[in-house]
Amino acid sequence: MAEEEGRRGIPSLLKPPSPPETENGSLQEHIASDITQLVGWTPLIELKRITKKDEVNIRILGKLESYQPLCSVKDRSAVMAGTVLFYLGAEVVLTDPTLGFQGQLDKLEQLKKEMPNVHVLDQFAAAANPEAHFTWTVDTAGKVDIFVAGSGTGGTISGVGKYLKMKNPSVKIICVEPAGSPVISGGRPSRHRIQGIGPGFVPKNLDLSLIDEIITVAAEDAMANARRLAREEGLIVGLSSGPNLAACLKVASKEENKGKMIATMFPSGGERYMNSTSLQL
Repeated sequence: MAEEEGRRGIPSLLKPPSPPETENGSLQEHIASDITQLVGWTPLIELKRITKKDEVNIRILGKLESYQPLCSVKDRSAVMAGTVLFYLGAEVVLTDPTLGFQGQLDKLEQLKKEMPNVHVLDQFAAAANPEAHFTWTVDTAGKVDIFVAGSGTGGTISGVGKYLKMKNPSVKIICVEPAGSPVISGGRPSRHRIQGIGPGFVPKNLDLSLIDEIITVAAEDAMANARRLAREEGLIVGLSSGPNLAACLKVASKEENKGKMIATMFPSGGERYMNSTSLQL
């Protein structure tokens, strides 16, 4: 009950009014005071078509973070993609793409030295990132047996993993990373084509003690599974959702997981990637 009372996002606006009328006799309004009130809740959807086609006796649930106001899981930690920030009025500084995430971090350190009164929303280290997922992301009534998520900034898998382990110590937490840059697995960092996961280093926010297994996914498999979600489930998701589905299906194929529930994240919508050859059908 406490969790329901504290729920954020759309459900907080749709609760039956109690009492049904305000003091002056008019009906109670269900209007968000600003966009931040919409951040928090996103729906879970079961992938019944895919599991039926693959003939796996398991439930796979995907959390649609595209239902956040700005269409991404990053709404939870107040950090968005550069194009969205530019549209919202921010000045965007681009870095050499060949330098990857590390190039962005190096540029950030340079700007911190050059600019006064700088406040950094560091999704790789800010405690607000995993804390937001610990508090608001989980929505399976405690039934989940396995949670699968990309490494990324570490916020999602660490925050959700901590909450699930607290509720059920036997739950399994699986980290997904690109086969082309398997840093969490102990491999060497390298450029890869799966946007949104695999920064090339181990983020401060990634709590390795929570991770039970690491699965690497090739870029081709990631792209194929992102397209599969569109074709078979009607879900237009970003490329980083593809490796999560690929990992879920690998887990689902194991006999010891028969009858279990797997939950994963679909971190963003695919509309912004429509010009990318990665998601073209």
